[in-house]
This record gives sequence, structure tokens and C-alpha cells, in this order.
Amino acid sequence: MSAPIPQQARSKTLRACLLCSIVLTPADFRKNGCPNCEEIMQLKGSPDRIATCTTTSFDGVISVISPENSWVARWQRTSNYVRGIYAVQVKGRIPEDVEAELENRGIKYRPRDQTDQD
Repeated sequence: MSAPIPQQARSKTLRACLLCSIVLTPADFRKNGCPNCEEIMQLKGSPDRIATCTTTSFDGVISVISPENSWVARWQRTSNYVRGIYAVQVKGRIPEDVEAELENRGIKYRPRDQTDQD
């Protein structure tokens, strides 16, 4: 499975998921949701969720073609995600309700802004 490759080069129109850091257009998030974490983020068809769970504030992008074989994907913690374009660093945090849902599932939230370094 892979995510659509954004055709727009204007970075201010692209958004990065605050949980997995995939970069898509708002229309792609609205139409399909997040290809990695839709079950938790519930972005599909919800402009309000897209506004709170994604951001235009991100630095750098990487193209992940073979996530399971890529050392960059392992470094970015995207090796279990779909092929696509990912932000190197995402500014912002997921909403408290999403963080609580992750905690309920036994998943530790690690912000994508590189404040939680290994």
C-alpha cells in the first residue's frame, strides 16, 4: 500500500500528520484520511480533525519507497508505515484525546518534533 504523492509543490498547502508525519494535501486527508493512523486520528471527511491533527509547520521531507528496508525509515520511525512522503520534523503535538487513546491502547506517544530523542 502507498499514499498519494502530493502534486503541489507549495509547502504551505501541504499538511503533515502529527502522529506519523506523512505529508499530504488537505484534500487527500479529507478524502482518504491518514493511511497510517486513520483508526486513531479519524481524519477522513473531517476538516476540523484535519486542522487539529495535522500541521503546515514541518521541516524537510523524505521519500520512503521501501519502508521495511530503509535505514532512514527506521531512523524516522516510519518503517512500518506505507510508502510516501514524510516530514523529517513536525512542529506541534497531537490533541489530548488522541494521546489518551494511544495510552489506552498501550502505545507510547513520541512527538515528531524531535524533543523526545532516543
